[in-house]
Amino acid sequence: MGKDVTDVEKVYVTRQLPQSALDRLDGKVEWSVNPHDRVLERDELLEAVADVDGLLSLLTDTIDAEVFDAAPNLRIVANYAVGYNNIDVDEATKRGILVTNTPGVLTETTADLTWALIMAIARRVVEGDKFMRAGKYVGWAPMLLLGSDVYGKTLGIIGMGQIGQAVARRAIGFDMEILYSDVFVDLPPVAEHLLHADEVEIDEVLRRSDFVTLHVPLVEETHHLIGRRELELMGPNAYLINASRGPVVDEEALVEALREGVIAGAALDVFEDEPAMKPGLAELDNVIVLPHLGSATIETRTEMADLAVTNLLSFFAGERPPTPVNPDVLG
Repeated sequence: MGKDVTDVEKVYVTRQLPQSALDRLDGKVEWSVNPHDRVLERDELLEAVADVDGLLSLLTDTIDAEVFDAAPNLRIVANYAVGYNNIDVDEATKRGILVTNTPGVLTETTADLTWALIMAIARRVVEGDKFMRAGKYVGWAPMLLLGSDVYGKTLGIIGMGQIGQAVARRAIGFDMEILYSDVFVDLPPVAEHLLHADEVEIDEVLRRSDFVTLHVPLVEETHHLIGRRELELMGPNAYLINASRGPVVDEEALVEALREGVIAGAALDVFEDEPAMKPGLAELDNVIVLPHLGSATIETRTEMADLAVTNLLSFFAGERPPTPVNPDVLG
């Protein structure tokens, strides 16, 4: 028997989000949120979605056929992220379930974080902080914790979507040569001119860049895009920055390369088996590791939550949600 059209839709939120966004659900839908300050266990998730019409999920939630089977009333999954590799979109589409995401609102914040990583790894900021806290500083010395200049160097951007372009705009102020490669995005000449960017093959980006930053989605073509071969192309004076998705980099190969001095250093906001890191990574001084903070500002996380809630409420109101991933479901 189908759901009565007069029933109030039920929504489940898989993690506590900024309350101002969740308060917008009041009076519109019947909603509940994961009461634990952790990712739901699989059995908890399956139980929670049993009678919901809408699901507000995070990248940490695997939403697949098993979840869809457990949620026979489910009609929309609003993902609290730009990426949606945690969702089986093909399976959702087959079942007529809409998937939405939160693009755009985190572009500038993630670009800011990327630049924080570039500056911190180049100037050994984290090492210097540890050095001071350990009481090792006994006075200025000419050779103490020498890093690398950023101004005037070459920045290689792999993935020239919105975030990649935002990173490039910031690089202009550092008078950097900007190279980029992207199999999905082909910027028009006017955009390349405004960004001072030249498109080249990925191997040339790796060979010529002092800093290589990754901003690609995680799809089959980008899994382990950066492995031992690519790291060797970069060379011993280059730095790798990853604020995209962990599996884009072969993390075991990266650990070996950092240990052997194949590249100068790396700064990572994401990891292949997140939240775990590959053995040996945490012990290395020439790497900075952050707990996936790309969009972690009060303003941006609130905007993301607002957009996810807007997608849900628009859908249930019979309107087109702002950011559908599989719009064919809408007809």
